[in-house]
Parts: sequence; C-alpha cells; structure tokens
Amino acid sequence: MNPGHGSGASTPQVSPEGNGRLPEGGAAPAHHDDGARPRGGARGTDHTAADSHDHIQVRGARENNLTGISLDIPKRRLSVFTGVSGSGKSSLVFDTIAAESRRLINETYTAFIQGFMPSLNRPDVDALHNLSAAIIVDQERMGANARSTVGTATDTYTMLRIVFSRLATPYVGPAFAFSFNTPQGMCPACEGLGKVTDIDTGELVDRELSLNEGAIKVPGFGVDTWYWQIMANSGFYDPAVKLKDFTAQQWEDFLHKPAVKVRVGSNNFTYEGLVVKVRRQYLGKDRESMKGQAREFADRAVKLVGCPDCGGTRLNEAVRSAKIDGLTIADCSAMQINDLAEFLRKIHTPAVGPVIQGLQSTLDSLVEIGLGYLSLDRESGTLSGGEAQRVKMVRHLNSSLTDVTYVFDEPTAGLHPHDIQRMNGLLLQLRDKGNTVLVVEHKPEMIEIADHVVDLGPGAGAAGGRLCYTGDLEGLRASGTLTGRYLDHRVGLREGFRAPSGHLPIRGATLHNLRGVDVDIPLGVLTVVTGVAGSGKSSLIHGYVAGREGVVVADQSPIRGSRRSNPATYTGLLDPIRTAFAKANKVKPALFSANSEGACPACKGIGLIYTDLAMMAGVATVCEECEGRRFTPEVLSYTLRGKNISEVLEMPVAEAAEFFPTGPAQAVLDRLSSVGLGYLGLGQPLTTLSGGERQRLKLAVNMARNGTTYVLDEPTTGLHLADVDHLLGLLDRLVDTGNTVIVIEHHQAVMAHADWIIDLGPGAGHDGGQVVFSGTPADLVDAGTSLTAIHLRDYVDRS
Repeated sequence: MNPGHGSGASTPQVSPEGNGRLPEGGAAPAHHDDGARPRGGARGTDHTAADSHDHIQVRGARENNLTGISLDIPKRRLSVFTGVSGSGKSSLVFDTIAAESRRLINETYTAFIQGFMPSLNRPDVDALHNLSAAIIVDQERMGANARSTVGTATDTYTMLRIVFSRLATPYVGPAFAFSFNTPQGMCPACEGLGKVTDIDTGELVDRELSLNEGAIKVPGFGVDTWYWQIMANSGFYDPAVKLKDFTAQQWEDFLHKPAVKVRVGSNNFTYEGLVVKVRRQYLGKDRESMKGQAREFADRAVKLVGCPDCGGTRLNEAVRSAKIDGLTIADCSAMQINDLAEFLRKIHTPAVGPVIQGLQSTLDSLVEIGLGYLSLDRESGTLSGGEAQRVKMVRHLNSSLTDVTYVFDEPTAGLHPHDIQRMNGLLLQLRDKGNTVLVVEHKPEMIEIADHVVDLGPGAGAAGGRLCYTGDLEGLRASGTLTGRYLDHRVGLREGFRAPSGHLPIRGATLHNLRGVDVDIPLGVLTVVTGVAGSGKSSLIHGYVAGREGVVVADQSPIRGSRRSNPATYTGLLDPIRTAFAKANKVKPALFSANSEGACPACKGIGLIYTDLAMMAGVATVCEECEGRRFTPEVLSYTLRGKNISEVLEMPVAEAAEFFPTGPAQAVLDRLSSVGLGYLGLGQPLTTLSGGERQRLKLAVNMARNGTTYVLDEPTTGLHLADVDHLLGLLDRLVDTGNTVIVIEHHQAVMAHADWIIDLGPGAGHDGGQVVFSGTPADLVDAGTSLTAIHLRDYVDRS
C-alpha cells in the first residue's frame, strides 16, 4: 500500500499542483459533472480501439482522488491536461502514467542494480497499455551543489572546454585541463569552488567603541577576559582610543598581525591579530560541532567570499592564461548566453566545426527558451523552479531519442507572455520529432496549441478526480465545463483606479542587473511589477522593498518545518481544536497533540514508519500500531461531536469550516478558504505542498494584520483560470482594508486589474534593469511600446 493512500492514511494525499479552489458556489453545475463519461467526440474516447498502439490507454485510474477514470491519450501528439487545482491532473499524469513508465523501466535492470534504486510502488490503476519511456521535466530546483552550473548541467561547458583545448593559446592541455572539477584545472586556493570562507569584520567589532568600552563582539573576548588583556596590553594601540580613530598601521596590527611574542607584566604571551585568531578558532573547526554562542557567532561572522586568487573564476592561473580572440574560458562562461552565442559565430575552424555546431545549437535553444540572460557559470542551485525546468528542457531538445513521452508541469511558470510563445514553439518541436508530450497547464496560450485536451474536475480533492472532457480544443470550448467556459474569459481594465495614500521611494537601485533605478511604488493600492524573465523584477522588489518595516513577503519558498508540520500547526489552528477537544472530554489539551503526550509511541505521532535502508532508498510505511492515525487508542476514544482528533485532522479546510462554525478556529479556516485552500487537509504535511500552496498559506497567516505592505511573487502559479478571478477578489479585499499589495506577476488578468503597473525591461539581463513604464494599465495599453504593452493590449482587445 502506498503511504497515505487507502484506509491507513492519516492525511489525504492531494496532487502536487493543488493550488486553488472552486469558484464560489462549490462544485461545477451538476450537468457538467458526468463522472467518468467524457464529453465530446474526442480521439481517445473510443475504448473499442483496445489494440491500437497509437494511444496510451488508461483503464480504471484511482491514484489519490481519481475515481477510476479510463481514457485514451494519443501518442506522438501534444496533450494538455486542465482542470481546477487539486482536480487530479498530476495524479493522472505524474503519479499514474509517468510513475508506471519509470517503474517498468527500473524493472528491466538486474536485481543488484535495482537494490541501489528507489523502490517504486505500482500506481492504483487497473491497466496501462502502450507506454513509452517517460522523461519528467518538472519545476524541482536543481539542488545546491556548488560545483553544478548552467554550463555543466547542459553540457555546454564540456563542449566549450573542447573548443578551448583545441584553439586556445598558449596550449595548456586537453579538455579536462579546463575543468574546475579536476585537479588539473581547478584553482588550488578554492579547489574549484570560486569562493573561500572569510570573516566579516563588521561582526567582530563595533568601531564606534574602544577596547575598554567593549568594542570586540567575539564570544570570549569581553573586557577583562584573558584574550582581551593580551590585546589591550600588547602596546600596538591604545585600548582607550575608539577603533574608528586607529591609524592604518594600528588597524592592521589589531586585525591581521601574525603571531608574535609580547610582554604583559612579567610574563611573555603570544599575540595574534583578532581576525587571525578568530580564523584559527572558527574556520579550523567543524561548524556542526559548535554550540551555543559560538555557533551563533560563526553563522553570523563566517561568510563565503569570492576567491581572491582566481577572482571567483574557479580556474588556476595556467587555464586563465589560455585565450581565443583575447577571451579566456572564464570570460566566456561569465558572458550572457546570448553574447556567447554571438562570439562563437565568429569562429570558423574545421577542427572544431562539429563541436561548435552542437554548442551553438544548445546555446541558441537556451536563448530561444528565454534564458539568454543567464551565464554558463551561474550556479544551478540559484535558478528558480521555472528556470530550472527550462534548463532541463533544453537538455532534451537536441536528443537523438524519439518516441519518448515528455511530461511537463506547468512550463509557463515564471514566463512573460512574450516568452510563452517561444516555449510553445519548443514543445511543438519536441512533438514533431515523434515524441508524446503531456503538459499539465492552466494558461490559455498553451491550451490553445494542444492537439488533445483532457479536462479533469469538476472540483478539487474529493469533488474532483473525474473526467469532464477529452477531445480537441473546439470541443472543449463547446463542452460547458468550467475550463471550457473560462478559456476565452478576459478580465477588463478597471473603470476607476484607487488613489495612492503615499509612495514608497526607491532610489539608485543597482542590485544585479538594475541600472540605477529610481521609482516610486504607490501605497494603499494594487501594484503589479512585470517584465520579461530576467528583467530585474525580483531584484527590485526583494532587494529594496522586502525587509522594510511592515512588509510581509508571501513567496513560494519552502516553509521551515518537519514531517510533523501541517496547516493546522503552522496557522495555529490546532490550538483551538485541542482546547475544544479537551473541554468536551475534561482532559488535558496536550493529549491532542501528535508532538506530545497523545502521540502514538510506535511512530512518534507521524503516522508513518520511516526505514533507512543504508545504500538503498528509504521506505515509508503506514504505522501498524495506530494505522496511520498518529494518536494512542486512548486519545482516539475521545470525540467532539462524533469525531475523534484524527478524523478532524483528515478533514479538508472547507469541511472543517462547517464543523467549527464559530470561534477562533472559524477565523483561521475562513482565511484559509479565502486564499483558495479550501481543499487542503488540516493534517497534510507541509513538505507535500506546492510553491503556490505555500505562498497562499503564508498569506493566510498574515491576513489578520491591517496597514501592512504585502509582497506576492507570482501568486497565479498553479491557479485555474476561474481561480484567478477569486485571487483578484482577495487582492482587492486586502487593499480595501487598508493594505498595500505589490505583486510580481506576468498574468495579463492581474495586470489589467491593477491600479498601477511598473514594467521593467526592455529585455533580460544586461538588456533589462530599467523601468520602461510606470503608470496605470490604461495608459500602458494606450501608449506603451514595451513587450508587456503589446501583449496586454492584445489581451484587452480580445476581452
């Protein structure tokens, strides 16, 4: 049995993309909900063609919330899967089709090899026929390995090394000599990382004070301590003089003087500059072994800085001396990809012709997909989820494999409408090579290029999991499903714009690619910051707005917490629930916490037993003692209005709101519902939430505060077209209760609904970083010339 699935589940398993809710009024109208009987005369609806090898045949899929659906999906075509968030799209595409394909491929390996691979359970489905090898191109970040870069992840750096080994002068060796991951190529000082650990002097001392006044902030160096006495009596400086008044020589002696004998009173002692001593004490130890004040200080004071020996290039001096047309391989890696592509076009040498051609093709694909502003030396771990997905995609564009099934998870995430057109072209290119392309998507621009559409719903969670429509685009428009009705829906411009209550000024912003930006962000209104990917939106807002007093940032970053953390614990909802149970049963509230007295002793209140299998992948199984319910039998015997604590935590937010109609619990549940999380289980682990869900959960926690500036980063991610309307209503309510809302967004519906738009560009990377427009959406549509203006004008004209 899959953990969390079936009778032993402690929390409902929802699909990873579940980020929204049904429009007000609950489920779609009843006449649109016809269970597993699809509408439309689509290819794939004729199940008599059971022997056809031109379709992936799914029979009786029940994974997560799927209700035993059956359908045929045409092979070597582009199929888009739509439906409200939580309707079962990912359960069908990722957890059923792709999962079974990967499991079957793993079974072709020997038992010995399989022992080192993750153990994959068979999806809950009656039958799957005609599967081909599946390649999943998702939005998972590419990890934080400091040695992985865009260049190494796409093999472009490997090809560039070959070019330099053949053409660069002076000759320094074969291709591996140009690698920062080999001893022959890496900088010996930083070992190819480009960074070294250093001490932040500002965390060591307060220069406004003298030594006598306690200028040294390092633990163990307080006034009159042993170390302090040696420094104060060293004779190199006056302990009564403020550090800011030290001469250059005194400052150097104070911080960097190497070990030297000094006489203090009648004894000789070894004196070291403060930085020298701290470096020896803190950089020479394992950070994890430090505790208390020492650990806190090390976390603050020890930082990574660019390696002074190689200038952050990661390469040794010999490699940095080899050049082609005056540029080293480090210079080429630091260039924007679109500039590097132009540089390589000037090289016409038969000896490297095929390599240049392959490298040029990959670089052009990166430019075409909207990543021309990146550089090959950009660390993979710093890419956003959308950027990481596009980088992975490029790796497959030039593959010689055909008849492969490619699976994409909302590939338009983080893309400006201008970039979506280019993404569409690349997906069609994959299809035209003879591959099957399956895309989970909400954006109408991508749905419109589909050869085949599968619409799931009609609602989310238990209200979804049924096949509402399967067929072509025109059939979807005529189907009457929620997606069909909203496909051509457009949000109009505001008739009247709210007047700002003031302005938040930004002056001379130069972070990353920003070019001395001056802009005033209006307060008390809804402002959308937009522009093509890489234009500087995040640099401007996260660099100069986030962190100010009264600013709440609700983004898609992971929420810190363990496997035990869930929406009930994160929002504080569990406290009134525990109190209600305790009062009804006249026992202690602590019994109803899975982290305290009431926890099942076998699984420690997690509901699952995690087994570490050494070299093999760890396995999670439902706890046999509590059957996944997380609590002891005694605790489960206590009920509140006929439900025990485990049953309450299994409730989705919408059901819980009916169960707790008043009091503090109702207030929290109302906020969760208002941000579109009505389908989310109260006890669902936070580790299973998508980026969009995490953002809305953070927003719900902070919504009780008024007079606040909210910063939202692409809140439409994972939202169905119908749910975007409800998001706009939520943003309006936030503004109308006295808040300022700043949204980084590409969705034209949000732009059209805004009071104010700040458009960055005109391009990406060094072609961006400027404010190309600041004003009302109406003015942008009327007179704007940017890429945003062009696409918003087209959007509004079609409304």
